[in-house]
Amino acid sequence: MSSEQARLQPDAEISDEALHRAEEFIEEEEGHANRLAGWLGVFVTLVAVGISLFHLYTAYAIVPTQRLRPLHVAMILSLCFLVFPIARRFRHRIMAWDWLLVMASIGVVVYLIQGGDDFFDRNTSPNPWDIAWGIALIVLVLEAMRRTTGWIMPAVCTAFIAYALFGPELPPPWTHRGYGVGRLIGHMYMTLEGIYGVAVDVSSSLIILFTIFGAFLQYSGAGKFFIDFSFSAMGGKPTGAGRTVVLSSFLLGGPSGSGVATTVTIGSAAYPMLAKAGYEKNAAGGLLAAGGLGAIISPPVLGAAAFLIAEFLKISYLDVLLMAVIPTLLFYLALLLMVEIDVRKFGINATTFAKVDSVGNLTKKYWFHFLSLISIVFFMLMGYSPVLSVFYATAVALATSLLRSDTSLIPYDLLRGRVPFVSGLYNSGLTKALAGGSTGVVNVAATCAGAGIIVGVVTLTGLGLKFSSIVISYAGGSLLLTTFFTGLVVWIVGLAVPVTASYIICAVIAAPALIKLGVPDFAAHMFIFYYAVLSEVSPPTALSPFAAAAITGGDPYKTTLQSWKYTVPAFLLPFMFVLEPAGQGLLLTGSLKNLATADWTSIAWVTFSAALSIGAIGAGFQGWALKKLNIIERCLLIVAGFAIVLPGTTPDLVGFGCIIVVLAMQLLRRGPRPAAPA
Repeated sequence: MSSEQARLQPDAEISDEALHRAEEFIEEEEGHANRLAGWLGVFVTLVAVGISLFHLYTAYAIVPTQRLRPLHVAMILSLCFLVFPIARRFRHRIMAWDWLLVMASIGVVVYLIQGGDDFFDRNTSPNPWDIAWGIALIVLVLEAMRRTTGWIMPAVCTAFIAYALFGPELPPPWTHRGYGVGRLIGHMYMTLEGIYGVAVDVSSSLIILFTIFGAFLQYSGAGKFFIDFSFSAMGGKPTGAGRTVVLSSFLLGGPSGSGVATTVTIGSAAYPMLAKAGYEKNAAGGLLAAGGLGAIISPPVLGAAAFLIAEFLKISYLDVLLMAVIPTLLFYLALLLMVEIDVRKFGINATTFAKVDSVGNLTKKYWFHFLSLISIVFFMLMGYSPVLSVFYATAVALATSLLRSDTSLIPYDLLRGRVPFVSGLYNSGLTKALAGGSTGVVNVAATCAGAGIIVGVVTLTGLGLKFSSIVISYAGGSLLLTTFFTGLVVWIVGLAVPVTASYIICAVIAAPALIKLGVPDFAAHMFIFYYAVLSEVSPPTALSPFAAAAITGGDPYKTTLQSWKYTVPAFLLPFMFVLEPAGQGLLLTGSLKNLATADWTSIAWVTFSAALSIGAIGAGFQGWALKKLNIIERCLLIVAGFAIVLPGTTPDLVGFGCIIVVLAMQLLRRGPRPAAPA
């Protein structure tokens, strides 16, 4: 979801400067894009529309993999160099070197295609021209990542390339036999295991289609409807302000999959309400960022990494959605619990929304937006592939948008012939959605191409097995310590790179350690995915909290700490579905096939235990349960929350016992208990 799609609407209580700063954080995540006027703007828009139409065509028609992936990379690179400048001072124009890079991007794929099958057959012994074009491709990918995500990902990729070239010079256990430039380029450019590997496969077949689908929903007004619906449904009660943020985050985040854009879109509308209700600036920003974070883990889209999970594990995307259901519900349960505690802790006031229509009227007018939202899952349940499902869901979004003139992606005036066809179509929501779909995926697709360099080095050198052996050795073979070290590695990597890149890197170097100790592959990959998501609320790349702070006027780092407070309880969950087999019930045993024979009693119990753990941790960190907690009660609840996560009956008994003790202490303590909110 691009900043253009976010459709920020200034409120009287939010300055234009604050909204501008918030948009800058979206650009930090998605790149500092050009805004081109005149014929250049028309040309780039048509290129972007053409790229979206091509990928919609490939969803329905069969295009050979060895052609689709290179074509996708060439298109994304070309669009990147047209849309993203080499430096900020060259914004809003296209320089001569940009055109040269566009031609080089096209030349790389033209050379590959004209080489035919012989091109791929000689990957172990490339000729000088192969090497030259392969080096050009690597440089182009590194530059595209630099323009869209900054210097860190290119630096990481360069370090992996250096590892492949100079491995023999390293000390054990990191050493390997080493690979020359020709062998490395052949693997990266002339096979489907390097740059054109799994990550680009997912980017070309799923991520871009889901991005186009999200753009169709946004430009048909679905985003505004979801926010208005949440405001109307939750307003007028003490918890209404916080509940509105939680519900609108779920509805808007589900189809967008972007944490920062969701945070900014909701924050621009909801912050005045939070301030009116009594939230201080940092607490309001923390809640907005936490809600935005839910966009990355909420069905039906999740983040881009979710598509990669399906590809790495060779499972249906519907299985990934299934695994996300209970963790997502528990995540939002944690947020709602925090909101309920906020009411008591901060003395939150009731809020009303005079300008928003009633729930009944909104639903009567715009019910079809819900239909578009659930259509993806419906088509997958009907047996269609994820690619075809999102294709048909996009068609549904287009068709249902025509039901009302204010949501129609094709203006009624154009359909009735009241405006010139060409200009009317160019200025329509359909054209904007198609263009927004391809430009919105550039940063993720460039990251996927760069991640292909990392994956290629790992598969070529065997780094993944080396790393897993080192982690297990440091952990002394303990699953608990190995899980802790793996989570720490994923979190550290996530501090520097986006969620998608963090997942890909750790999936190939860290997941094998967990799998080697008996953790099912689906549980290991979901553990890594959830900890990669933490990068959205962790400095120095804490873009969601920083964007929220720009809107609220709060301190960025205090806002980040507040967002941790809201999200920490939910991120204990990954340990539960890794440390013991029963915990895999939180992932509904990993697939629809396994679910048919699952023990539902066990699933219900582990879900209840997880909810109890979340409640204990949330209350402990907030310092409030039935009434204000003293230091002993806070410590007991935090211990209880962590104990329930640990495997075994004894930790569970300790956790339950601590909770009972705290509740008893609260009930026996003198003083009135605050009344529950209406």
